Amino acid sequence: GRSRAKRGKREEGRGKGGSENKKAAATNAEVPVPWSRFSAWLECVCVVTFDLELGQAIEVHKLCKTSICYLSFPDSYSGCLGDTQLSFRLRQSVGRSSSWFGHEDAYNRDAPVTLQKEHAHFHGYVYFRQVKDASVKRGYFQKSLVVVSRLPFVNLFHSLLQVIAPEYFEKHEPCLETVCNEIDQWPAPVPGQTLNLPVMGVVMQVRILWMEKLFRTNIILIHFTALIDLHVIRCFQSVLIHVQMLWELMLLGEPVVVMAPSPTVSSETVLALVSAIAPLRYCGDYRPYFTIHDSEFKEYTTRTQAPPNVILGVTNPFFIKTFQCWPHIIRLGDLKMSGDLPKQVKVKKLTFLHKDKAFIKRLLKGIQKKRPSEVQSAILRRHLLEQTESFILPLERYLESLMPLQRSMSPWKTPPQIRSFSQDEFMKTLEQAGPQLTLKGDWTGLYRRFFRSPNFDGWYRLRHREMIQKVECLHLEAICAADLLTWTKDKSEVEIVDLILKLREKLMRARKHQLPVKEELLERLEQSIQTIISSLPEDLQTLLHRQ
Repeated sequence: GRSRAKRGKREEGRGKGGSENKKAAATNAEVPVPWSRFSAWLECVCVVTFDLELGQAIEVHKLCKTSICYLSFPDSYSGCLGDTQLSFRLRQSVGRSSSWFGHEDAYNRDAPVTLQKEHAHFHGYVYFRQVKDASVKRGYFQKSLVVVSRLPFVNLFHSLLQVIAPEYFEKHEPCLETVCNEIDQWPAPVPGQTLNLPVMGVVMQVRILWMEKLFRTNIILIHFTALIDLHVIRCFQSVLIHVQMLWELMLLGEPVVVMAPSPTVSSETVLALVSAIAPLRYCGDYRPYFTIHDSEFKEYTTRTQAPPNVILGVTNPFFIKTFQCWPHIIRLGDLKMSGDLPKQVKVKKLTFLHKDKAFIKRLLKGIQKKRPSEVQSAILRRHLLEQTESFILPLERYLESLMPLQRSMSPWKTPPQIRSFSQDEFMKTLEQAGPQLTLKGDWTGLYRRFFRSPNFDGWYRLRHREMIQKVECLHLEAICAADLLTWTKDKSEVEIVDLILKLREKLMRARKHQLPVKEELLERLEQSIQTIISSLPEDLQTLLHRQ
């Protein structure tokens, strides 16, 4: 499976399996049934080789091939010798669809928003090896093993690569085929369950969190497991005094460039930033590792319009000049770059809240006392989580006030409407129910700016959809509690048939969208429908039973 391609690239790879038939299967838009379990976790497994004369290339999938090639290798400025791991995220090719599109995905319905599958982007996890090799021209072996998935399970897939990549580099393709077959035996990812995932003699145990709720809201009590276990203190240590400001930038979906000395630092930091506002989902675009070869390079570097809502992690010194007009730049470590930035963190005046000096002092004291990084990370995670919860809780309480009262639900009428969200009305609630007790500052200004961000739009769309489902559930409960048969006694046949058809539609919608109602309730409604049909003349019964 090697060929010469344009740009002088040598390509090899492995998709969902090892034989030619299996490689062909990996390029199909519709995943074949034999690889359905594999596809629940991964889109494909890729091998990318680098030839010092010809460049990097891949032959494994019609999935943004060129982007995967360039994102799978640290650029020459990083100087990565030995083994390096990094992550990337790329936009799905136009016109490509997945087998689970077009209907609500069962996994996403029950998973926390921060762990859901992505519809429009892929996540790539890379294990790159560069070692001296006298048998190779110019003396270096350079190759990357890449797994591509729609799931943002950073730690899980990097752990998987730590198991399989060293073995693959020694034994090559037969090993990779065995791994793909083992993954095809894994159980599907199910929120709330502990799963054992065997591969190459190792059993990885993972638990995907269930969507937990607090005070009838969508605030997840514990938001990250071993699936996304980043040492945030390591990512933020050099900019620790700015952590409050970084949280605000993420909350507001501001354009941010992270300039780092390596793709590992770049990707870990961008992912840590995105996770800083959990359990709120970051709804802007983010690229843990971004190169000049990225398909969105022109889109994200144009100066004819304001920078987009995106976080970019970069290592190439070319970007110092390219992004000098961006409002927010974070510089990490020794970038080995010519030219310089005046500050480690360049931020356009935006901050609304005061620094929590006591908390920063606590973290700095932990560094002085050499407190374990796991403990430091847990302290920082808890602080960020509590801060996000403090911010979101007033919004959740206000949403609750927009819901119609349960006693207003009538089985004989269309359910009442949810009241519209009013920013001004919400602002008035902050005096009594605001988060100002946790941290001082301009909370009103922060909320008003948040309302213009992609994060508010994403959060509100999700919550509004859930509120509509809640109203449907309450209406269903009211219908099931009513004496439907008695209601039909003085009604015409036309009215009764109309009721039956509406009840059937409601029942079908509840099951199709898997509304959170007890199955016994739906069965009771189904029985009521049958009882009403039985009360009608035989010709109408026959007609209704046919439908």
